[in-house]
Amino acid sequence: MNLEQLFSQYKEKSIHGRYITLDSIEPLLQKLNTNKQLKVIGKSVLGKSIYSYQIGDGETKIFLWSQMHGNESTTTKALFDFLNVLNSGSDLAKQLLTNFTFCSIPMLNPDGATLYTRENANKIDLNRDSQNLSQPESKILREIFEAFKPDYCFNLHDQRTIFGVSNTGKPATLSFLAPSYNEEREINESRLKAINLIAGINEVLQGYLPNQIGRFDDSFNINCIGDTFQYLGVPTLLFEAGHFANDYDREETRKFVFMALISSFTILSENVIVDNGINKYLNIPQNKVVFYDLMYKNIRINYDGIEKITNFAAQYKEELFENQIYFNAYISQIGALENHFGHYVYDAEGALYKDDYDNFPKLNQKVNFYLDNNMKFVNGMIKV
Repeated sequence: MNLEQLFSQYKEKSIHGRYITLDSIEPLLQKLNTNKQLKVIGKSVLGKSIYSYQIGDGETKIFLWSQMHGNESTTTKALFDFLNVLNSGSDLAKQLLTNFTFCSIPMLNPDGATLYTRENANKIDLNRDSQNLSQPESKILREIFEAFKPDYCFNLHDQRTIFGVSNTGKPATLSFLAPSYNEEREINESRLKAINLIAGINEVLQGYLPNQIGRFDDSFNINCIGDTFQYLGVPTLLFEAGHFANDYDREETRKFVFMALISSFTILSENVIVDNGINKYLNIPQNKVVFYDLMYKNIRINYDGIEKITNFAAQYKEELFENQIYFNAYISQIGALENHFGHYVYDAEGALYKDDYDNFPKLNQKVNFYLDNNMKFVNGMIKV
């Protein structure tokens, strides 16, 4: 199966970029609602509809949800690409719909999506609310889980650009986790199913995304929804969509999430269990916080009449303004940057730093500056 070609064929072109709201997806859900597959399963804090979309009549039940965190939209896009496959009438669609029943919640946190925040409208992280169930969105997710009785759960998220694949200097474009079900991080039958499936997905995806797949930290937190569902005996997979070079809109990453979804269900439908799954899973390098968005090396600064060479790094803050996301760069680290990498790196080779303030970089300052080699940087990048 050519996953690149499949993605190109079924990519949902009406949604793109990072700002995906309920208004973005409601027309798509209505278009896909050809046989009463769509249901309003509840309302958010601010009264927005939360939808489920169920399709297929296979024995194995698959439960997927996306945008539990409102500003994590990459997997939402990939989920709609996947739903297009299921509605295509192709041989692959027939195979999947015969083997599986899919129940998806494409946007669990529509208020957070509109506000472009991790939390819901009450400023609660829904992924820390699986025990208290204090929020309507958390209760809805749990109610569908209990009513649907899934055989597998897919918990779909984004992760920040700071994560790399261990110390390789490669960004963690995708990361996976079979969450722990207890403090000891033991492996029982349920968790083993998730581990084996991730090992299989990784084997497929390495052919398309070599050395850019990580393994997320498996520390146990019963307040996290994946840990709770694993504790309740349902094999659960965490997907984390991360950074791909020059892809801050995460359209390339979206493709790899789509590939991972297709791979998951072809592996399960064909009952292809990898050999030595635990070892192959544990051999996936762990995520590590090793990246900055922007890195500037060998900058000369004049500090109280003393010149010295230093480095500094910056991170983008994703800021919502008039329904658009702007990536605004702010200085986040000054000094030694050992054991870290930059998605963008500029070596000033000793050029003198100047700005419109005090002529030396300061934490949380916007990355607008000049160098005496006639270089000007605006929002972190060279201004031509």
